[in-house]
Amino acid sequence: MEYAVGRVGRVIAARLFEGENLYGSIESIAEKEKIKSAAVLITGGIRKADVVVGPKTEKPRIEANFVNFEGPGETFGVGTIYYDDTGKPKLHLHAGLGRGGNHIVGCPRGGASIFLILEVTIIEIDGIDAVRETDPASGFKLLRIKQ
Repeated sequence: MEYAVGRVGRVIAARLFEGENLYGSIESIAEKEKIKSAAVLITGGIRKADVVVGPKTEKPRIEANFVNFEGPGETFGVGTIYYDDTGKPKLHLHAGLGRGGNHIVGCPRGGASIFLILEVTIIEIDGIDAVRETDPASGFKLLRIKQ
């Protein structure tokens, strides 16, 4: 286990609009505001997304299992922002998405776009040193918290 204790910095409230890209929009706020570590909350509408719902395979390498969500529908989610080894802020978000009887829980990626409105709250975390580094074994950028 790795952990560090920080404190709450700035709190940013944002509204995303119809058709905006979920990841691109939140990461652009983080880059503009120089937010290196944060918790993220979202609630609102989602137009579409390819959602990772677990691994399709684990060996020899983990391969993501994607399910396509076609809305418009509702979403709520939680995530984090940390810089990766390219020096840019990267969002990692898991969410529940649904429309009628179609419900998905997972990591909405692949072209995730907004329906009507999405409210975003970014809670900056000050005083910790953390980065997403490429893990050679999995190929994923995994969080490393430095002491």
